[in-house]
Amino acid sequence: MLADIERKVLRIIANFDAMRRRPPTIDELCIKTGRDPAGIMQVLEVLNREEYIKWDRRWPERMELLEAWEREERFKRVY
Repeated sequence: MLADIERKVLRIIANFDAMRRRPPTIDELCIKTGRDPAGIMQVLEVLNREEYIKWDRRWPERMELLEAWEREERFKRVY
C-alpha cells in the first residue's frame, strides 16, 4: 500500500505521461507536491522499488511509468 505522497506523485507522473507524453521533471514534481527535491527523490525510490516506475537516481529526469494506478491489496481470508 502506498503512502499518500507516493500515490500523489504516481498520479502526477501518470497524468504527465497521458497529457504531455513525457515524465515530469524533479522541479515540476516539487512544485506540484510542495516537497523539496530530496523528498521527491525518496518518493521516486519507493515507487521504483515497488515497480510502479522504472527510475535511476543517477538520471533523475528519466523515468518510465510501468503502472499508473496503485495495486489493490489482496485480503487473506481468516477462518
